[in-house]
Amino acid sequence: MKLWLILVLLFLGSCTSGNAPDSREAAPSSEEEAVTVFFDVDVVPMDGERILRHQAVMIRGDRILSVAPSESVRVPRTATVIEATGKYLIPGLAEMHGHIPPPSAPQDFIDSVLFLYVANGITTVRGMLGWPGQLELREKANRGEIVAPTLYLAGPSFSGNSINSAEEAIEKVRQQKAEGWNLLKVHPGLTRAEFDAMARTAREVGMRFGGHVPQEVGLMHAIEMGQETFDHLDGYLEHLDGFDGPLDEARLQEAVARTREAGAWVIPTMALWEVLYGALDLETLRSYPELKYMPADQVAQWITAHHTRLNNSQLTPELRKRVVDNRMRLLGALNRGGVGILMGTDAPQQFSVPGFSLHRELERMRDAGMTPYEIIRSGTYNVGVYFRNEDDFGTIEPGKRADLVLLDANPLEDIANVARRAGVMVRGRWLSEEEIQRRLAAIAR
Repeated sequence: MKLWLILVLLFLGSCTSGNAPDSREAAPSSEEEAVTVFFDVDVVPMDGERILRHQAVMIRGDRILSVAPSESVRVPRTATVIEATGKYLIPGLAEMHGHIPPPSAPQDFIDSVLFLYVANGITTVRGMLGWPGQLELREKANRGEIVAPTLYLAGPSFSGNSINSAEEAIEKVRQQKAEGWNLLKVHPGLTRAEFDAMARTAREVGMRFGGHVPQEVGLMHAIEMGQETFDHLDGYLEHLDGFDGPLDEARLQEAVARTREAGAWVIPTMALWEVLYGALDLETLRSYPELKYMPADQVAQWITAHHTRLNNSQLTPELRKRVVDNRMRLLGALNRGGVGILMGTDAPQQFSVPGFSLHRELERMRDAGMTPYEIIRSGTYNVGVYFRNEDDFGTIEPGKRADLVLLDANPLEDIANVARRAGVMVRGRWLSEEEIQRRLAAIAR
């Protein structure tokens, strides 16, 4: 048995006897000094649709030590106790199609983006456009040297601009594997030969890949070649002729079945795509209160881009409505059909502010027919399954990474309650809502 596990078992044996929640051990060991306890909390463990009432959740370092009824737990005297009566604890959420600014960006902007994720309960980010020099930031974040989510990063993308032959695709896969990126990012523009060369080499060296579906490749071939995630639901409306009219039910169900059977995942990014197709008016977008956390010149660029988009004669009101309606129907069908869904918003992006964009996405997932449990699962349990070979997280159980969000109301009753935070724990580091608001105010200033 590993030494750390022996120590955990010994510790748990010492702190589960007795039934007085106010008692403290007389002689705490040095190992107990770093313990944090959420006391008398209602736990939503996300290993099933259930709530564990009146629990004590103990954390040491970046791991959950125990989850047990509060009345059965003797809290170490030197533990940091978070009194949580009437509150709800869920696993930390994920942004599975996020972006991290390049190393050339101002450091305060990089720090702000990372904190905006954490402030909204996002404790894991899969960055989907890597930059040279960014792996050092990933290591700092994942060692806990900075306040940031745990980062998993795709390398610089494979696109029609970056790849000019199958040989270049093969070389780029091997290079990114050697450099230590977590996955490959697919952008539009690859030829079928280039895509296939990338996919075969990725399988050979053990690299996963996901993102867009190049036009020449098509959805079904991308699934056959092992593309693991289909971000923005890319490729589906093209395959189903969803830009021209309503979705054909038989073809829709076939696409759902093929996706499920392949074990592929989808990352919807519903809210952003409604912005990009001009389904929301500029007055509504400019009223988003979270824009105060982004640089003014960035917001000005978004406004200009939106004006340009609305002036595009091809984006008729009929097309905008058709695309939005078909995407909502598609997501509902994928969910009902058992396809794995991963939470993501593609932030920072036009009017998609890191962290805050998550809450707009949750609303759209709900409107597509997903239950609160299914929505939360897409950002917790499912993400843990996706990264099961990297770490152990996504549920509230002993041994899991201590990524947690404390809420003031039951999120299984109303998905909007995910925004009613009392604090966030990222890799065992606790940030109360008061501290979060102080830091947010500083970013706004």
